[in-house]
Amino acid sequence: MANHNTGPGLQAGGMTIYYFQPGPPTKDLSVTAFAPGFRMIVGHPLRRADDIPDTSPEYRQTSYRCFEDDDPLANAVPGYPGDTFHLPNKFCTHGIRSNIYFPQCWDGVNLDSPDHASHVAFPGDTSSTGLHIFGTDCPATHPVRLPLLFIEIIWDTRPFSDPELWPTDGTQPFVFSMGDPTGFGQHADYLFGWEGDSLQRAMEVCTSGDGVPWSCPVLTTQDMDTMNNCRQANKISEVVEDQYIERLPGCNPVQDGPVSATQAPDDCGAKTTWLTAAPTPTAAPAVVTPPYTVCWDEKSPTTWGALVPKCNSKPTKANSGPGPAVTAPPL
Repeated sequence: MANHNTGPGLQAGGMTIYYFQPGPPTKDLSVTAFAPGFRMIVGHPLRRADDIPDTSPEYRQTSYRCFEDDDPLANAVPGYPGDTFHLPNKFCTHGIRSNIYFPQCWDGVNLDSPDHASHVAFPGDTSSTGLHIFGTDCPATHPVRLPLLFIEIIWDTRPFSDPELWPTDGTQPFVFSMGDPTGFGQHADYLFGWEGDSLQRAMEVCTSGDGVPWSCPVLTTQDMDTMNNCRQANKISEVVEDQYIERLPGCNPVQDGPVSATQAPDDCGAKTTWLTAAPTPTAAPAVVTPPYTVCWDEKSPTTWGALVPKCNSKPTKANSGPGPAVTAPPL
């Protein structure tokens, strides 16, 4: 469902993607946009145990926030006390949010690596203040500072807040499609696809930090309806949503660990043929109304400060003209 502070209007789906610039006390505040062909992964789909030391920056790369009524953690730094590395084992009356940080330090050479991760790294600070995410320096092995890519996904778990649907052994009922009932296997892939030097321009010009896209004068923005209706057709003829299914997509077995999961065999009968003429969706996308506001009416109290877009604000077109001089991303 729609994330906090993403209005006006309700987004279809609950994913929000942030691109942060480095801030003090980082010594070098320059940031280099991703280059064409760049890709990376964070987390591991086969992980089924809490096996990362809590002093490592990687420990906070993927986490969950359980939103409850009048939640005091609503605006806290993601990945810190109150959030969990595993799927929450209690009712979350306002849904569950995935918090996913990508590494923001690059070796400056390789657009990818065999494991899709070795060419990037997290800053090395292990403090508990959040600085290793927002304000520390890159290691010498990966000296190029990238935008800090951060993803939030709101899962609408409210329909399942019924004790009859929950196990009686203290665990929780949700399972990721790769067969993970623990949440330790949460992961995300990134493939750069911005047009031209648009991301570099945004990183150098749009520094207000208010999270409102149309506050960035060098980007073209669109209204909520246009965004919601920009959709891809399903590529495989397989039922994966809106109803109960007999098995997980791709024959993925449910594996609860603590040993690492194994991949399903290639000959399990899963559908692998792409549709060659899949119809473009024409029906209006399903929009779920969240139990919180997504914009500010300038009257109600808010604890989100400058991060809340006003309900009467509207997207604007990018400034005309050549824009500021920028450094091209490396080839």
